[in-house]
Amino acid sequence: MHNPYDAYKSNTVFTATKEELTLMLYDGALKFCNQALLAIEKKDIEKANEMIMKVQAIVQEFQLTLNEKYEVSTQLNLLYDYIYNRLFEANIKKDAEILTESRDLLRSMRDTWKEAMKLARKTTGTSQLPTSN
Repeated sequence: MHNPYDAYKSNTVFTATKEELTLMLYDGALKFCNQALLAIEKKDIEKANEMIMKVQAIVQEFQLTLNEKYEVSTQLNLLYDYIYNRLFEANIKKDAEILTESRDLLRSMRDTWKEAMKLARKTTGTSQLPTSN
């Protein structure tokens, strides 16, 4: 049987702007971080590993899609690299404190991105932000 919620989610992704997709990726990364933290708390090592690897994949996607023509891309790449490495360390050690640090950095970046989208809409009437090449 076809789930209407799945159809809605799929349609949302297919009709989203690049900016909205970036926001969705940030939200996904935060969701997976929270799931990994819960798994660490429950000593579910396999689930924690799976969730942290999902966050790492999203961080890598952010790095791969940085638009190098913007000066801020270099700093963002360094920050993403730091987060990725901290996630790696958190995964090896199953360390909730390191994972929380990574989650908090991603949350701050998501909040900044969301605010930039709002400002872009006010200024230009669209949400055109420098997302990818």
